[in-house]
Amino acid sequence: MFQGTSLLSLDAKGRMTMPSRHRDGLASVCSLAVTLTRHPDGCLLIYPRPIWEERRKALMQLGFGARALQRIVLGSAVDCELDGAGRLLIPSDLRTLAGLGREVALVGLGEHFEVWDAARLAQEEQKALEAGLEAAAAGFRF
Repeated sequence: MFQGTSLLSLDAKGRMTMPSRHRDGLASVCSLAVTLTRHPDGCLLIYPRPIWEERRKALMQLGFGARALQRIVLGSAVDCELDGAGRLLIPSDLRTLAGLGREVALVGLGEHFEVWDAARLAQEEQKALEAGLEAAAAGFRF
């Protein structure tokens, strides 16, 4: 459903304009209602609300050993909606916790998005390439 990377800028209020290519999909799947939360890797996640509800239930069923994961993901979750101009306000707490600057990268990963500080994503991708992707991509053909 969602794929591709868009390099975007946050405005002075912390709003990100969702690219038009994703708005129709979000409108049909969730009427533009999404949930933002943190990922342990340091980025933010944007889930269409129905998909988030499934993930939330799965996280709540994890045992006591998953408390740190639950604290990061469930404890940071915020329900939001895109406004009439297609903008999404990223709460200041989440922007701070994810280290987001003005320039961000929105990465479509199928049923959800990741939002990264653009410079940090470039660093993370470079580290991954230097470490080698052979094991992760063993069963994949281009």
